Amino acid sequence: MPKMNLSHFEAALLFSLFTSVVLGVVTKRTDRERIEYGAYTFVCFLVALFGLGWLMYLGHG
Repeated sequence: MPKMNLSHFEAALLFSLFTSVVLGVVTKRTDRERIEYGAYTFVCFLVALFGLGWLMYLGHG
């Protein structure tokens, strides 16, 4: 099995994607609601990822 060598950013994107898919599937009833909620949570994860990244960057000095 080939070894995966992911950066922190790539790993965070994969986590966001998989978590959004799971949340969409298990929390909503119709396919349309699942897609909308999955996309919404993915965008929320990305906003949090970039927001916390900038906060750490600015806080580091």
